[in-house]
Amino acid sequence: MHSLPDPRTSTQQRVGRWKMLLVLAMCAAPVVASYFTFYVVKPSGSAYGELVAPAVDMPADLPLTDLQGRPVAPASLRGQWLLAVVQGSDCPAACERQLFVQRQLREMLGKERARVDKLWLIPDTGTPRAEVLAAIGQKGAEVTVLRVPAERLAAWLEPAAGHGLAKHFYIIDPMGRWMERAPAEPEPKKLKADLDKLLRASASWDTAGR
Repeated sequence: MHSLPDPRTSTQQRVGRWKMLLVLAMCAAPVVASYFTFYVVKPSGSAYGELVAPAVDMPADLPLTDLQGRPVAPASLRGQWLLAVVQGSDCPAACERQLFVQRQLREMLGKERARVDKLWLIPDTGTPRAEVLAAIGQKGAEVTVLRVPAERLAAWLEPAAGHGLAKHFYIIDPMGRWMERAPAEPEPKKLKADLDKLLRASASWDTAGR
């Protein structure tokens, strides 16, 4: 004779499976939302900047350092939208203008600006001028400044044909994926409109801060 299965055990197994599926769904939600943001929300041809398809992940081993030479983990940049520029440490007039526009674009986002961080990537070993660092270090206007070898940066970000990396803004999503590039001297209202769309589409899963 064989004993009949205990119905309580079967019920517990079903409940356990549902709990596991729920946990998996919660973990997958940000990924699904990100794909929805990128592939569905973007109306074809309506973005001011150039959308990158497929989006390009930030290399997990990208060798980032701060201005003091201390290593910075690429994963530490995740969790926020990033409005990034690539400019040399000498930061000529065009660089200063781009950093100013970067600041203005973030301020134009109003209450949503806390979801966007400003990033300056320097592909050389020089030190920016004191006055430039002072300008971008003002309270409330801070820019994250990191060095990265030019060849490694070029393996991740790519300028439009005939341009250098310094000729664009790069928009990176909270998962660390480069998904849009725009002119370094954009029409601010149009680029802000792109940022507004991305922030609205990701509002259900992205919050301010890391």
